[in-house]
Amino acid sequence: MAEAVVDNVPAKADGKPPLFGLSFLENLSEMTMLRQVGLMVGLAASVAIGFAVVLWSQQPDYRPLYGSLAGMDSKQIMETLAAADIAYTVEPNSGALLVKADDVARARMKLAAAGVTPSDSNIGFEILDKDQGLGTSQFMEATRYRRGLEGELARTISSLNNVKGARVHLAIPKSSVFVRDERKPSASVLVELFSGRSLEPGQVLAIINLVATSVPELSKSQITVVDQKGNLLSDMAENSALTQAGKQFDYSRRMESMLTQRVHNILQPVLGNDRYKAEVSADVDFSAVESTSEQFNPDQPALRSEQSTSEQRTASNGPQGVPGALSNQPPAPASAPQTTGGAAATAGAIAAGQPLLDANGQQIMDPATGQPMLAPYPADKRNQSTKNFELDRSISHTKQQQGRVNRLSVSVVVDDQVKINAADGAVTRAPWSADELARFTRLVQDAVGFDASRGDSVSVINMPFSAERAEVIAEAAFYTQPWFWDIVKQVLGVLFILVLVFGVLRPVLNNITGNGKKQLAAFGGSDVELGGMGGLDGELANDRVSLGGPQSILLPSPSEGYDAQLNAIKSLVAEDPGRVAQVVKEWINADE
Repeated sequence: MAEAVVDNVPAKADGKPPLFGLSFLENLSEMTMLRQVGLMVGLAASVAIGFAVVLWSQQPDYRPLYGSLAGMDSKQIMETLAAADIAYTVEPNSGALLVKADDVARARMKLAAAGVTPSDSNIGFEILDKDQGLGTSQFMEATRYRRGLEGELARTISSLNNVKGARVHLAIPKSSVFVRDERKPSASVLVELFSGRSLEPGQVLAIINLVATSVPELSKSQITVVDQKGNLLSDMAENSALTQAGKQFDYSRRMESMLTQRVHNILQPVLGNDRYKAEVSADVDFSAVESTSEQFNPDQPALRSEQSTSEQRTASNGPQGVPGALSNQPPAPASAPQTTGGAAATAGAIAAGQPLLDANGQQIMDPATGQPMLAPYPADKRNQSTKNFELDRSISHTKQQQGRVNRLSVSVVVDDQVKINAADGAVTRAPWSADELARFTRLVQDAVGFDASRGDSVSVINMPFSAERAEVIAEAAFYTQPWFWDIVKQVLGVLFILVLVFGVLRPVLNNITGNGKKQLAAFGGSDVELGGMGGLDGELANDRVSLGGPQSILLPSPSEGYDAQLNAIKSLVAEDPGRVAQVVKEWINADE
């Protein structure tokens, strides 16, 4: 036993451990070829994975520069980005051009400044700039002109907001000198709309008018508009009654919105935001009424013309009769009256121009002149008067304007007033008084143009609002923010590198370099009995004892004391208890 112990004791007590590189090579050479290859492949894979994780964590967020590069020069785009020192990459599957999220706006500005913008594939009137050659027929010239006109119309229609692209087909017949053979042109328009968008009837009508006014003798009824889904859009514009109803509805809504905004402008400074709600309903009359009226005022007559005629004729001689046989006959013989009558009878018997006699037969004297009064001669008198009057007359022709407001209804609900106690900051609610509500009512009436004659109504009511007035939109969670995922990417990269270094690379390197195997191998291959160290010769009392193995592990000399040896053994046991147990097992077997 003493010989075995002496054989395992190194000749040199002051030997130094080999270098790390030599230790690594020696331990690697002791392994089998398969294990060496697997170890090297594992180390290479670990290093490659580590670099890949680092690059992934440091990779910036790339965004598409444009949704589609159709109609754009890719080479010019790349040259412009390279000149502006903007990093870009091409997505292999879709071919989209990607740039960093922070450089998207700057890249688009650079491309726009360089004149690189998306362009359509429609060919306009620039087709006429090409040389047509000497042998071009009239048919080819007309076809090129029609093609250029179609391209220009398609470009114009594509400039609308909701239209992504358009194609126009014109059917222009050849002109004829015969009237009965004349045919009108027609057109069809195919519009490609953006996803989720549509054209309103007014926009469709605008496209129809645009095409109709661009082609001579093209009527609106000969234009068809279709979208990419096959829906006939021009049919909506043909329904004029429905279109008119839509316009009237929009006009009513705009009027109500305008009046509601007026109420909002007058109440917001007084009540504050979200302290009231107001709605306005307008009854608008869109009927077209024309009336003509004629009125007379008999109390104000006006003399327009007057004509007056007065005639009077008196004869100085008695009647001479009338021509005829009766006047040529001799007068009848006179006869004396049998009885005397009154003055009237006497006067009636007296001829014209003869003196008048009274009842006694005496001449009647004129008191004024003193002359006898004569019987009057026969006389004719005629008076005629004509007056024309004009009555006061008024004629009015009235055409009422469409969109007249027949009636307004305004409803306003006001929340309770909030009072804050300045002393303790307590918040209390109290309803508004009747006088305050009356003042609010007058403000609203003046704001909307209240007219009692047409039946307008304004209602201002005080009611407490509910505590849960509307759904509160929660803020976006932090884990949905882009910056959060950038941080997560960095943290995951660091954790993966730490696990790779301390969980894979470090154990493998320790196994190769033999830091944990030196002492364990020394325990397994040594025949030295630790218990017999105290009985060695005095020559070895001051020397350090080493355990045999691939590389010897120096132990403290017996002269250093029991504590030093115990600490050294404890450190060995702590590093590899399994190998120490194997050494103890070999001791037991050796004693047996």
